[in-house]
Amino acid sequence: MIIEQFYDKGLAHGSYAIVSDGQMVLVDPARDPQPYFDFAGQHHAKIIGVIETHPHADFVSSHLEIHEKTGAIIYVSHLLGADYEHTSFDEGDVIRVGKVQLKAINTPGHSPDSICVLLLDEQGKEHALFSGDTLFVGDVGRPDLRENVGNLTAKKEELAKAMYHSTREKLMHLPENVLVYPAHGPGSLCGKSMSPELFSTIGKELRTNYALQLMSELAFVKNITADQPFVPKYFGYDVTMNKKGAPSFAASVAAVPRLANDHSLDSQTIIIDTRPQEQFKAGHLKNAFNLQDGGKFETWLGSIIAPNEPFYLTALDGETLDQMIRKAAKIGYESQIKGAFVMPNNYTDVTPPFDMDTFLAGPEKFTIVDIRNTSEVKMGKLFDSAIAIPLPELRERMAEIPRNRPIVVHCAGGYRSAAGASIVAQQIKGVPVIDMGEQVIQFSTKQ
Repeated sequence: MIIEQFYDKGLAHGSYAIVSDGQMVLVDPARDPQPYFDFAGQHHAKIIGVIETHPHADFVSSHLEIHEKTGAIIYVSHLLGADYEHTSFDEGDVIRVGKVQLKAINTPGHSPDSICVLLLDEQGKEHALFSGDTLFVGDVGRPDLRENVGNLTAKKEELAKAMYHSTREKLMHLPENVLVYPAHGPGSLCGKSMSPELFSTIGKELRTNYALQLMSELAFVKNITADQPFVPKYFGYDVTMNKKGAPSFAASVAAVPRLANDHSLDSQTIIIDTRPQEQFKAGHLKNAFNLQDGGKFETWLGSIIAPNEPFYLTALDGETLDQMIRKAAKIGYESQIKGAFVMPNNYTDVTPPFDMDTFLAGPEKFTIVDIRNTSEVKMGKLFDSAIAIPLPELRERMAEIPRNRPIVVHCAGGYRSAAGASIVAQQIKGVPVIDMGEQVIQFSTKQ
């Protein structure tokens, strides 16, 4: 038996392959199926099944494409209401994979249709739990993502209560040596307190996971509904796409229009400029947002750009541009790319530099916009006069920013403020819009 974890740091997403006796089943696969096909070939295994623990909100799954290319059966809970051909996989149902078995456990909480998958080894012993978004290392799945989307909807308080019973009545009764393989790790927005470890055991979680400690149902509900991270714009869109099944990854990426860098652009369409902020500030096109290539590009793209909103995509060179298109496709946004092109030299706009001495000499002469997340601002403002507007809400709350003096935008480290300042600058004209950038660290270390 082989258990292989495929981990995408950008989306903090873990997917899995289980191989036994020449057969292979996948759990929660990512958008690009090629790594799984390669792995199957390396181990001379046939992919016979794909299990979706629920319709994911934060990434697009390749379950339908894998089925279409290999004939593998897609297994999901009947509660999901999947639009594609599938086999129901609910409480007590078993899939045989070579000499091992995979057993379904219905665990509503993160979503009404969530399941976990218990692996029974060659001797029939409980060996590992593929816990989807129900149980993470150090946390449980947030319960507030299915209030308005999916085949079944439920209020976050109802799902929190369901999570309480799923953990207490099912998962916490498993043997302590059972391995726990979750669908997400640190940095995922599907939970709030995930550990840096990418797998665990039931015993360790019983001892260290705050959500599995002794508490009443009321206290549990209050705990896990409080202080959850923001919800990106694309989350509901991906739930719907995963319920329907996504088109072929490679074909979808290839269908994105590649434009010459002198191509005439629609002046009403946003440009996502993925170059480093230093290059963007030195010169960029009108309507450009500086969303740099980085570890969380996909999340911020889906937080700033709405589902079905067209945008252009540009990068420093062709290779990077291809990578950025593939990243956009991981959240199902490739179809929204109106055109992708290498950045030309005929840029028209520049970003004014941040001068620390001028700022310190008179901070009151600036409008300061703090675009950190609400949870970060709760820990303390860096500047008392700052207007707090989280980056994902910035485009919709532009009217809250005064326009009678220069505007300085800051975050916690410089990545988000590059995006935020570029967004503000596209909508507020007549006053300088300045990115504080990494110099904000000097202020945060004094807190």
